[in-house]
Amino acid sequence: MDPYIAIVVEGKNDRSKLRRVLDERVPILCTYGTPGTSQLEKLRKEAGDRHIFVFTDNDSSGRRIRGILSDLFPDAEHIYTRRGYYGVENTPEEYLIEQLEKAGLDAYILYPASNPAPNWDKF
Repeated sequence: MDPYIAIVVEGKNDRSKLRRVLDERVPILCTYGTPGTSQLEKLRKEAGDRHIFVFTDNDSSGRRIRGILSDLFPDAEHIYTRRGYYGVENTPEEYLIEQLEKAGLDAYILYPASNPAPNWDKF
């Protein structure tokens, strides 16, 4: 695991989606909905001294959770998904990659392989 960063998302589906485009060395921590006191303490322990990136949904619940996490991790950087996407879990991978690049996480992105099939034609 990378000792320097971690990403906090709302749920396991968000984590699964991000895991497709993010190196396994980067811990992806979940709030499992709006976190209570015990979940916040657990997140604080899991995060340790890592730099935190918050990536929650662009809806009222996600914004509320983002606010709570801002209090818990005041130095956290925030990553946003577009309003038209229904949550992080339903955001296209290409857009997730763009947002991770904007956050400076290029070194941890798992880019899709380019199409290895040659362009065949009958000539």
